[in-house]
Amino acid sequence: METAHLIAFNLTLLAALASPGPAMLMALRTTLVEGRMAGILTGLGLGTIAAAWTGAALLGLDVIFTLFPWAYMTLKFVGAAYLIYLAVSIWREANTPLDTATPARRRPFVSGMLVNLANPKSVLFASAVLVVIFPRDMGLAQKALIVGNHMLVEYAAYTIFAVALSTRAARDGYLRLKPLFDRIAAGVLTALGLKLVFDRS
Repeated sequence: METAHLIAFNLTLLAALASPGPAMLMALRTTLVEGRMAGILTGLGLGTIAAAWTGAALLGLDVIFTLFPWAYMTLKFVGAAYLIYLAVSIWREANTPLDTATPARRRPFVSGMLVNLANPKSVLFASAVLVVIFPRDMGLAQKALIVGNHMLVEYAAYTIFAVALSTRAARDGYLRLKPLFDRIAAGVLTALGLKLVFDRS
């Protein structure tokens, strides 16, 4: 494994992080609703599980999913149910003023972990990326380096994201349009949950 492999992997990770999905959506809303530290903790939870999925891919979990489709399907349905549960919670509080709203994530780190645990397709994505970028004959130490690198990249990205979005201007803009943003967020999470259920891949 060379440095160029890690650079290519990191660029792929950053591109994936920038794309809209349940992880980025929850990091965004948590930061705007609950503040910078909650946003950072959510990102740390998201990054921990994302790196764990990469570790699982390196250890061959994708092969287990292929051999035992019921395990993958179970994770898919549980994940979809959790995303839809989040969507319903957000929708119900769309018109509730922020100061009196019940926090959707009382433990942001755990909630971040649950969002990424809810998406077993992450391990398949990681497997595809790893196969394309890295050589096959890697030792355990090199695999551990990849997992640690992945975790640090996610931690750094979500921390920067939370700091950038925790400004007064960002918060005031969200407060003005909270009902609209919350309903959009709920709709996107519902769509992602249903896609997870009906996607045949």
